[in-house]
Amino acid sequence: MSIDLSKNIKIATKFIHAGAEPDPSTGAIMTPIFQTSTYVQSAPGQHKGYEYARSQNPTRFALESALATIENGKYGLAFGSGVAATDAVIKLLVPGDEVIAGNDMYGGTYRLFTKIFEKFGIKFHYVDTTNPDNITKALNAKTKLIWIETPTNPLMNITDIEAVAAISKKAGTILCVDNTFASPYLQNPLDLGADIVMHSSTKYLGGHSDVIQGALIMNDTALRDQLYFIQKSCGAVPGPFDCFLVLRGIKTLHVRMKAHCENGIVVANYLRNHPKVDKVYWCGFEDHPGYAIAKKQMRGFGGMLSFTLKDPSIEAATKVLSGTKIFSLAESLGGVESLINHPASMTHASIPREERLKYGLTDGLIRLSIGIEDADDLVEDLKQAMER
Repeated sequence: MSIDLSKNIKIATKFIHAGAEPDPSTGAIMTPIFQTSTYVQSAPGQHKGYEYARSQNPTRFALESALATIENGKYGLAFGSGVAATDAVIKLLVPGDEVIAGNDMYGGTYRLFTKIFEKFGIKFHYVDTTNPDNITKALNAKTKLIWIETPTNPLMNITDIEAVAAISKKAGTILCVDNTFASPYLQNPLDLGADIVMHSSTKYLGGHSDVIQGALIMNDTALRDQLYFIQKSCGAVPGPFDCFLVLRGIKTLHVRMKAHCENGIVVANYLRNHPKVDKVYWCGFEDHPGYAIAKKQMRGFGGMLSFTLKDPSIEAATKVLSGTKIFSLAESLGGVESLINHPASMTHASIPREERLKYGLTDGLIRLSIGIEDADDLVEDLKQAMER
């Protein structure tokens, strides 16, 4: 007997049971890994709903059902990476179309937009989306897509999703929200009017730094059909074992996110009171420009933050980056272990330096992905690294 995972079900129950139906042939409580490339047909065109694994796979379908459930959407689609999911959204467009995007975004998204899709005649306008008026001013008859991150990577800026959705609907454009930093535990953009939610499932959804995957979730059937056609035709699909890993990760998302948030509060306040720290970028501070909006549209403030030192030199930042013992110097985020990152030379190196500096992404900026270790140990680790 399946559970009705409606919006009235509490979030912990929803995350644990999303996409999970006991295997009818064995009763296995965990979704099996259907490690197959093709499926036997009883006659040409007569099959059990599965023809070829690029187009259909039961493990992937279970994950896609789970993705839809946890984002309060009707449809989910899984991709081989977050960038592959982003790529599929841009492939909805044609040469001559234009996109409005946030000016503070993941470097891989910027690289995809500028180095790949600009060559095919798609024009991108980068604006500060924390002020919705900037989006309105950038709109024109050719605008087909608005792309936002909130919170942003790496400066933790907040955009009012509901306000941008109203602008998007009036203009007849698609609104896609990269919800990677918040996760479905903290924020559900579809409920606020977004058309598509994108995740790098590599991050909080997987949660254990052991899988590369992306996801799109939507409500509109026609939009789902277009994106499924792109997924099937272009083939950037995840394997069944990777789908199994993300399904498993989703079951503990609520538990992990609580710990990420709790540790984030401790680390953010420690850094803000440290004499060597200049500025801490974290949307949970009451004087953060986006605090009120974050409090309205999020259930917590997450475990991502960035900071700069009073000594702005790259040398000072490098000493901290190389001096931690528990925080590992590595790209990515959202795993159970804490990571420390230098955006200018790592995750955002593909953005030209003059562009990074224009929007406040300095060479001395340090980004932290707060894991679920003991908060006191994380503080002590940063303390000893700062003493260097």
